[in-house]
Amino acid sequence: MKKDFLSELTALSRQRARRLATDLDKFRALIEQSVVPPALRLSADGFDLIAEYKRRSPTLGKLARPTGDLGRQLSAYAKGGAAMISVLTETAHFDGSLLHLSAAARLMRQVDIPVMRKDFLVDPLQLYEARAAGAGGVLLIIRILDDPALENMLDCAAELGLFVLAEAFDRTDLTRLAEVSVARENQQILAGVNCRDLSTLELKPERFFELAPLLPPGLPAVAESGIGNSADLPALADAGYRLALIGGALMRHAQPADFLSACLAGVRNRAARLAGGD
Repeated sequence: MKKDFLSELTALSRQRARRLATDLDKFRALIEQSVVPPALRLSADGFDLIAEYKRRSPTLGKLARPTGDLGRQLSAYAKGGAAMISVLTETAHFDGSLLHLSAAARLMRQVDIPVMRKDFLVDPLQLYEARAAGAGGVLLIIRILDDPALENMLDCAAELGLFVLAEAFDRTDLTRLAEVSVARENQQILAGVNCRDLSTLELKPERFFELAPLLPPGLPAVAESGIGNSADLPALADAGYRLALIGGALMRHAQPADFLSACLAGVRNRAARLAGGD
């Protein structure tokens, strides 16, 4: 039988979550003593980028440079204009760690940029863990959460003041997100579409455009995965996406700040020209 990558990572996450069963009081104490993370603020220029830090990719292999690269990489992201930093914390296939998340949160707090925990989260305890480490937001993969679990995770995120990037892969995911978000007008939720099939790891860029008409109204839409250069962004903006998440291309780029700046300038300048009737 062909390996289902998403199912494997979800099972590993459930194992990690079970080990947190006795840690809730510790997380609550850490949160009580911590400062409130920076808020996610979207630019008035009409398009923003989420810059991702991940040390390894299952499809691209090792991405991180030698020890000490995290600070330099994240400083470049901030300089390049990232609205948010996404940090992979999954250990088995991405070489991630909560230490990367907490270090990123400390660094980005100085420049008022929020950090999001990206992982295969299945239990509210993992949201407490993220907030205790300094995260301002979390990724929730709709497909791995049934309806009660999704509601529970969103409730917990709201209680902790975490914004949510809710990740969809198909029409069913977006329909469920639209239904669950109706009564959550005061909660900051982003609607993500991932063009990488996490069961097979195959990229399907056409998914962005096939699913664009189904994006829940009122939720800023995020295009995730497979974005390699600035030329990819204008069509995504035209399709209704408000943000894009860029990971592997940034980690591999020799000048990530320049890459980010060029991406933002290209799509924002085009939007300004169109608004002006040029």
